[in-house]
Amino acid sequence: MDTLAEVVVVDYGLGNLRSVTKGLERAGASVTITDDPDRFADADGVVLPGVGAFREGMENADPYREALADVAASDTPLFGICLGMQMLLSGSEEAEHAGQGAVEGLDLIPGTNVRFRGDQKVPHMGWNELRVTRKHPLVTGVEGGRGGSVDSEHAYFVHSYYADPDDAGAVVAETEYGATFPAVIANEDGTVFGTQFHPEKSGETGLTILKNFVDLC
Repeated sequence: MDTLAEVVVVDYGLGNLRSVTKGLERAGASVTITDDPDRFADADGVVLPGVGAFREGMENADPYREALADVAASDTPLFGICLGMQMLLSGSEEAEHAGQGAVEGLDLIPGTNVRFRGDQKVPHMGWNELRVTRKHPLVTGVEGGRGGSVDSEHAYFVHSYYADPDDAGAVVAETEYGATFPAVIANEDGTVFGTQFHPEKSGETGLTILKNFVDLC
């Protein structure tokens, strides 16, 4: 019998931990919710969920910076979801937009989160089609795994800002809302990645993503 992947969900005070945990368990992981950064090193994978404002997210996650950087420097997959994905970047327009000055992100994937421009209703809420732009195990599946590709499938988004990575090669999948923007990003090594959408709220598409993640772990 296969050993379950041990996945840690970071509890830094923001994020729908219950639904993320249930989704990961459905995908076949053994999940521990923890606010103890010492637990990260022993995990097969680390998930950084998040809902809310960038500044609050970074303030809450500040005690975990070093431990998350250590995960990123190892081969352990680090998966940011929604705000958690945005926090992987270097910064965001959001704090400045709110008159709070610049806030430093985790800087694990160089880039900035930018606000939707134009006439689109903000926040962007709803189901959008994913277009895979390059191979990555999160979106195309792990060989011999239980997931697979999510190209042309739909996922559920709720956000006002989106990632604008410095390197266009960081974009793994994209979608469209008035403009084309990244739905999935990853660092050069492919071990740090994130989804702008909520896989735990994205039905079968989301379950496929979570299975791909657990297979990767």
